[in-house]
Amino acid sequence: MLPERSCVSPMARTALTPSATPPEMIRNFCIIAHIDHGKSTLADRMLQITGVVDPRLMRDQYLDRMDIERERGITIKSQAVRMPWESDGATYALNMIDTPGHVDFTYEVSRSLAACEGAVLLVDAAQGIEAQTLANLYLALENDLAVIPVLNKIDLPAANPEQCAEELAGLIGCQPEDCLRVSGKTGDGVEALLDQIVRQVTPPVGDPTAPARAMIFDSVYDTYRGVVTYVRVIDGKLTPRERILMMSTRATHELLEIGVISPEPAPAPGLGVGEVGYLITGVKDVRQSKVGDTVTDAQKPATDALGGYRDPKPMVFSGLYPIDGSQYPDLREALDKLKLNDAALVYEPETSAALGFGFRCGFLGLLHLEIVRERLEREFNLDLISTAPNVVYEVSLDDGREVTVTNPSEYPGGKVAEVREPVVRATILSPSEYIGAIMELCQQRRGVLLGMDYLSTERVEMRYTLPLAEIVFDFFDQLKSRTRGYASLDYEMSGDQVADLVKVDILLQGETVDAFSAIVHKDKAYTYGVAMAGKLKTLIPRQQFEVPIQAAIGARVIARENVRAIRKDVLAKCYGGDITRKRKLLEKQKEGKKRMKMVGRVEVPQDAFIAALSSDTPEVDKKK
Repeated sequence: MLPERSCVSPMARTALTPSATPPEMIRNFCIIAHIDHGKSTLADRMLQITGVVDPRLMRDQYLDRMDIERERGITIKSQAVRMPWESDGATYALNMIDTPGHVDFTYEVSRSLAACEGAVLLVDAAQGIEAQTLANLYLALENDLAVIPVLNKIDLPAANPEQCAEELAGLIGCQPEDCLRVSGKTGDGVEALLDQIVRQVTPPVGDPTAPARAMIFDSVYDTYRGVVTYVRVIDGKLTPRERILMMSTRATHELLEIGVISPEPAPAPGLGVGEVGYLITGVKDVRQSKVGDTVTDAQKPATDALGGYRDPKPMVFSGLYPIDGSQYPDLREALDKLKLNDAALVYEPETSAALGFGFRCGFLGLLHLEIVRERLEREFNLDLISTAPNVVYEVSLDDGREVTVTNPSEYPGGKVAEVREPVVRATILSPSEYIGAIMELCQQRRGVLLGMDYLSTERVEMRYTLPLAEIVFDFFDQLKSRTRGYASLDYEMSGDQVADLVKVDILLQGETVDAFSAIVHKDKAYTYGVAMAGKLKTLIPRQQFEVPIQAAIGARVIARENVRAIRKDVLAKCYGGDITRKRKLLEKQKEGKKRMKMVGRVEVPQDAFIAALSSDTPEVDKKK
């Protein structure tokens, strides 16, 4: 949703008018860094120094619009903002994009990089280079961007800028003195950084006389105005009230409003070559504004679309179900709207015997899953249950069929020839004293060491191949706890591998409950079965008859627990007499229980499903 307008100075408004800004006076750049290295704080100081935000309205994390971003102190959505800056007697228009730092939101970073010519690579002078720093640097180099190395938080007592500058210089291939030193908190060095952005980042290149072409790099849904599309103009010019064409869907719309974000929406007479701004067409259908699409003039359309982006590939799948079944249509509408704000979200309808109607959703990681669920609950007033996350497996059967499994209930029942699971290439950066603890953890998770390099005498980079299923639960938490919070993790998909995997079924009174099934490695199947059976024993209430809970692989039972029956004391009236009378009463009760067991069904309460299927499903590695 677009924020309320705020006061921006007349000087800034004049400098921000797109029609008055030739391409050579524009600089498009983004800020990339590891999580919690000070991107949003540095962006705040830039907004203050350039004067685009009224001092009375300034607040910390100004560009973080969502409550969840401000509460957690992380950036989830990239935010574009236009700032004027005077350097060498000329006023330049700086288009800045503040990007997320967490590995789950790398897709947001890649879209931002495609809209820029330069990147500010930010490194915390107290923590040094981290895993996501390397990943974002490689993304910037792939896009041929000018990289400006910057050391942040130099005002901290624990800062060690000399050592960090040497590490950063060795990584980029520059001199340590080329690394700028700033403090996003105090504002030291920020003005010098803005001057360097003007000097080092190349102005945008495009043909102003060619048919208009603009790349959609982001979009949001506004309740009152419909879809708000963020674009970067490559060629030509877009003006209000003209008809535009979306080249992938061939849909045409009238441009109701066009403008720039500075940092509040400011209508403008048009957007020219190199400009970054927003378009409003009044469209309410979220599917008509696809991220990566090319916008052109409907009267004089361009012949070739722009390159676009690679579609993000979901890495973790989880089911989302409304606790109240009547909220299913609301959940579908909420996912449609959230899909526009989050292009990486993938979902399809799914039905569970235990949980009813819901959606099978694909996420980029566990944090992405957590954020999406929280946004659905907060922004759309839904009460949801999410099933335990799992990854995609490729199963080959003896008869030659190939089956793609995203849910344990889809696991085929025939003879399985082989199962392939996705693997990732993980990069771990840590102080060298924790090498042993990291190696032990990775070996427990079936990791294979690819290589190890020392960035300095005290910091080491380790590269592992790990099964994705082994790191989507608590791998990151375990890594942090074993290294006292100093290690950092980044990973990317690296194909798949054949693995010895089995499906563990949970049976209640001999009947399989699909919702509780899981696909795990053969060596950990017994531990998982024992843990899940023990958990269900405490969650399922006692019935009038004994309920066996079994964990099985195929027809072989590997673990069992019993929920004891509720028994009436039938001997209470026997205050004496022959023992045969007591036995007769007990046998009569036993026969009744047997008949009841044959016709009775185990009622599993909803809260038992919620507790057993939530993301804290028993971990197979807890005892390790």
